Amino acid sequence: MIRVLFVCHGNICRSTLSESVFTYKVKELGLSDRFVIDSAATSTEEIGNPPHRGTVNKLRETGIPLVPHRAKQISLSDYDKFDYIIGMDTANIRNLNRILKGDPEGKVYKFLSFAGSGRDIADPWYTGDFDTTYNDVIEGCEGFLEYLKQENKI
Repeated sequence: MIRVLFVCHGNICRSTLSESVFTYKVKELGLSDRFVIDSAATSTEEIGNPPHRGTVNKLRETGIPLVPHRAKQISLSDYDKFDYIIGMDTANIRNLNRILKGDPEGKVYKFLSFAGSGRDIADPWYTGDFDTTYNDVIEGCEGFLEYLKQENKI
């Protein structure tokens, strides 16, 4: 079982979009039974809130089902529960290392690093641009799936 946790600041935009897109892609490949996929926040600001309407609308527009979710904060105990803890941007990575007290097992990744890029996933909370964020998430998901194939995990 491959356990993946997508993380952003509030867990209502980028990480929930990533959770839904990656869940969809894994299902398309017939690999749903091989994955546990979830998402979380580094902050407490949105705890309990559903995905942002921009995320919901973008998924509806692309025909990808929304994974039902309520925002929650990552905790130290999540480090043992997941194999891949994927942050959306540099600030998320910094906060993950603080919350998780480091990364001794090398589980924390910046999402677009799987696509060979150091870029951050664009944050639509500030830009309102869910199209760019969606494109970044697709790039990250495809890169992550390719990485898993190269590592003989799938």
